[in-house]
Parts: sequence; C-alpha cells; structure tokens
Amino acid sequence: MTTSQARRESGERGGTVLVTGGAGFIGVATSPLLAHSFDRVVAVDSMHPQIHPSAVRPAGLDERVELVVGDVTSPQVWDGVLSDCHPDVVIHLAAETGTGQSLTEATRHAAANVVGTTQMMDAFLRNDAKPRRVVLTSSRAVYGEGAWSRGADGATFYPGQRTNELLERSQWDFPDAAPCAMSAETTHPAPVSVYGATKLAQENILTAWAQSVGVEPVVLRLQNVYGPGQSLINPYTGIMSLFCRLARAGRSIPLYEDGQVRRDFVLIDDVARAVHAAAIAAKPGVGPIDIGSGEHQTIATAAELIAAFYGAPAPHVTGQFRQGDVRHAWADVEHARAALGWVPEFSLADGVKRLATWIEDQPGVEI
Repeated sequence: MTTSQARRESGERGGTVLVTGGAGFIGVATSPLLAHSFDRVVAVDSMHPQIHPSAVRPAGLDERVELVVGDVTSPQVWDGVLSDCHPDVVIHLAAETGTGQSLTEATRHAAANVVGTTQMMDAFLRNDAKPRRVVLTSSRAVYGEGAWSRGADGATFYPGQRTNELLERSQWDFPDAAPCAMSAETTHPAPVSVYGATKLAQENILTAWAQSVGVEPVVLRLQNVYGPGQSLINPYTGIMSLFCRLARAGRSIPLYEDGQVRRDFVLIDDVARAVHAAAIAAKPGVGPIDIGSGEHQTIATAAELIAAFYGAPAPHVTGQFRQGDVRHAWADVEHARAALGWVPEFSLADGVKRLATWIEDQPGVEI
C-alpha cells in the first residue's frame, strides 16, 4: 500500500486529483480547496479563446496546481497526461456550456461533452490509470422543463418543450399547472436543448462505464452558477454578469418573456464547496446529486437587485424569448445535504453584492 493510499484509508488527505477544464470558472474556484486536500492537483484545459482570449494561466488558479494545456478530445493529450499522472480522483468539468450556442454548434458541443468523456475513459484503461472516483459536473439542463403538477390532487406530468407557436403567442406557462422543484430522485430527465442532451448522454456514458470497470461515479447536477471569476467576455456564461455590465453602464436591464422566469442562482463559492465535498466524501452514494441555492427567484428579482446595487434604471420586460430556454428551474438540495454533508450558504442578495463588487475591481469591463 502506498503512502497516499494509507492516508486515504485513515481518512487523511492525500493522493492525486486530476481536473479537466481546470482553468475554467469552477476549476479555478475549487483549486485552493483541492490543493489543500490532495498531495497533487493536475488541471487539463484547452484554454479555449472564448474563455481565455490570451491563453494565459488564470491568476486565480492556485499556484500549487499543475496546468497542462490540451484538449480532452485528443487521445494524444490524454496519453501524455497519464504517462506522468495516475489520478486517484478525477473531477470532470471540461464541457461546452452554451444552451443557445449548442443549437448552432451542436457538433462542437457533442465533441467536447460526449467524445471528450469517452476519450478520457478509454485513456484511463489504455494507460492502466483507472481512478477510484470520477466526479462529473452535469447540469439542470438535463431535466428540460421538468415536472409540473396539476389538479386538486397535484398529479405530476411532464409538459415537454414549449413550442415556438406557444412562445409566439406569449403563452409562457402551462395552463392550470405549477412547476415542481427538480430532484434526481423524483424528476425524469427530458432535455429540451442540444446542450442538455449532451450532458445527459455524458452522465449515462460515464455512469455505465464506471460501474462496469469498478470506478465510483459521482454526478452533480448544477443549477445556474454565477459569481466572482465568471467570464466577462463569453456571451454564453449566463445572465448575471451581463445584467451587471448593463446596469453598471446605467442601462435598464431587458427581461425576456414576462420577467417571471424562475431560476436557481447558486454562487460559485457554494458550488466549489460542493465539488470539493464530492471529491473527498467517504460514501457519496449512487445517483445524481442536485446542487442549487436552496431557493428560487424570478429573473426580475435578480435584475432588480443588480439595478439597485448600481443605481440603474428599473428593468423592463421585452416579451422576447429564446428557443431552448425552460420556463422554471430550481433544485431540491436535500439529497446533497444527506449525501455530501453540503448546504448552500449564500443568498441571492449576498451573491449579487459579491459579483458586482468583484466586477468593479476588473480592468476594462465593457458591455
């Protein structure tokens, strides 16, 4: 038994963790926690110009992290990494994430999210470098519109994707029905975007492989992650940073549909703790784990908080809509509490203040 194995058996920290997409938003935020809990942290990242225009190592990435620049879809990259690193735990963050972008660049999303995962699995076996656990960050997008309830008895049904005809008529909600919280234990996945479909495929592929070869899979389904460190140049990273930039410029924030779209905005600090907990938990159990803020807010509420921070004009409803967007989404986080001992700590108001304050410290922020 190696020293690292002995330390893990005794419950102490140690071993090697490999993080794909480790120079991205979540990877950077999680890096100090991982560097504290593992002897060695290796990050693999393609440094895609949509996220890293200068291809420079992120300043926030913990100095103890070894960064390897490479694409997870390349078997040569994997062979090179695994010739030097046999990880105990893998945190698989590498993914294309734009819901809207996935409609026009479906091949790119499938390559990164699906083929990148299969190349990783093949490389582990090819190089005799099978980890004991793989933590995958998935998405609430796998649920699509999720479950809704209707009638006096609250019978659950799955409405499926809102059609273009309904959206053109401004029929935003499903008649006489109420949305339900998303929970891997009760909600059936039914993605309504190419991105969501690739993430569900990624979950299924990884889980089937891992359970067949004796690797422990841990799947985290994240809600809308935001906060300090978020890309301010990538138009597909979410609305919170965009709202901040608009309000900072003194502009009214436009609200799609009727402004009453519900989302679960979970601060990056809470997500980093969840990913770390999934990496080190003794027995996280089987099945996906939902990670959210423990509350849901309307898009209008988020925009109003941001406008108030900057003293900007009140947000305004545009009636516009985007194909592939779901009407309401929020997580039931009780399973995360039981499986990981994790609970969210930050409210939306706290998170907005942290994000906006951080943006103020960034040079050259533009709309």
